[in-house]
Amino acid sequence: MIAARQAAPILFRSTSRHGPVLLKACATSFSTASTGHRHGVMPSAACGNRHQRMQVLSSTTHPHANTSPRMHHDDASLKESYEHILVEKRFPSDATPKGGGLGLITLHRPKALNALCDALFDDLIHAVMAFDHDEDIGCVVITGSTKAFAAGADISEMSKQEFANVYKKNMFSQWADITKTSKPIIAAVNGFALGGGCELAMMCDIILAGSNAQFAQPEINLGVIPGAGGTQRLIRAIGKSKAMEMVLTGNRISAQEAMDAGLVSRVIDSEILVEEAVKMGFTIAEKSGIAVRMAKEAVNVAEEVSLNEGLRFERRMFHALFATKDQKEGMSAFLEKRKPHFTNE
Repeated sequence: MIAARQAAPILFRSTSRHGPVLLKACATSFSTASTGHRHGVMPSAACGNRHQRMQVLSSTTHPHANTSPRMHHDDASLKESYEHILVEKRFPSDATPKGGGLGLITLHRPKALNALCDALFDDLIHAVMAFDHDEDIGCVVITGSTKAFAAGADISEMSKQEFANVYKKNMFSQWADITKTSKPIIAAVNGFALGGGCELAMMCDIILAGSNAQFAQPEINLGVIPGAGGTQRLIRAIGKSKAMEMVLTGNRISAQEAMDAGLVSRVIDSEILVEEAVKMGFTIAEKSGIAVRMAKEAVNVAEEVSLNEGLRFERRMFHALFATKDQKEGMSAFLEKRKPHFTNE
């Protein structure tokens, strides 16, 4: 069970009945390969024995809850521990309405610059889905380290694959589960967001870039192309010509270039990036949860349908909100010149 809400911003690693727990990075040795983060993919580091990854702050050791290579998303609660991510719940210091909290997920494979192995993505998807089912949480932030958000997919895993295997298992299809959540996700990107790291950021609803962030789709340097949205989401964000340049050359763009192109919404000093993302998350979480979810759905529909169909969908969402208590509360508060108290009903 996650600890109860308290005043002031609260930092919890994934918790259990025995107290908070902090995942320790896998201890397997790692040596940087010449291809390294330059190509947006990283050699494998510490994807092995999952029972060696935990450091419990309460000095109580817990076994990993599920060693299955694929998570079951009907498990609606956070696990006691995760292998490759750190999980926190945060709440603002003032009185928090239901749904006013924030889920913070930190990718944690430091020796591999957060290379996206299957085990990491399993952890990430499970935690995101758990926060999506948590009524105390209104928004999610995904971040990495100061040096790397995620330096690409894991080349050691991919290099061993053959066509028949990747085709039959529909490789990378499970990554899109991140986009199936109803609550907004903010990507707070510092350092490298290369290959799969850039694609993960684009799966989120808002991208905030640290001043040292670098974005690229360098898969062409490895004799392949992006496989998790790099040719599809990138063109929708920055247009055909710039997307084609990035995909065909593998060149990186800076945080400022990414903002100028429309890939990210803001560039923030790297040292305060996560805290600014959390503040934005709190601002979103204090709104009506129903309205926020419908707004996200309506904006995302715009990429899939014609303008006329999109406008019709938007009107129907707008009309539907008049059946909610939050609409009555929001408009009454406006007329009475007070702050609304939304209950997500």
